[in-house]
Amino acid sequence: MESPKTIQLGRKIDPLRNGIHGVKSDIIESHPLESAYRTAKVKQEEMKKKILINTYGAAFPMKMELDHQILTKFQRPPGAIPSSFLGLEAMTGTLEGFGFEDYLNDPIDSESFCPADMHHGMEVRLGMSKGPVCPSFI
Repeated sequence: MESPKTIQLGRKIDPLRNGIHGVKSDIIESHPLESAYRTAKVKQEEMKKKILINTYGAAFPMKMELDHQILTKFQRPPGAIPSSFLGLEAMTGTLEGFGFEDYLNDPIDSESFCPADMHHGMEVRLGMSKGPVCPSFI
């Protein structure tokens, strides 16, 4: 009996979202400062985890990682508050930060903005109706 043949589809490349793919981007990183930032961030997270292990025991960082995984999966339904990962932001401490994304390019400032209908959003999420969850731009 023959085994079913499957085709392995690698990662999908979307040039409209990610830009045109080039070989140079696979060989060289974008900027030395970016790689330094990434390694510093990883080292800072490892150090924070070691401090938590030494202070509270090995189970506490595992519980925090589990909470992080849970909070990244669930979003709030669309509504008046633009943040949909409020629990994750409160847990990681990014809730207190105020970056440029908080005051630039706010969709509420647009002329074509219409507020989200909470009932329609929940109906789409539960599969009772079809369409976009939040038709904010018409």
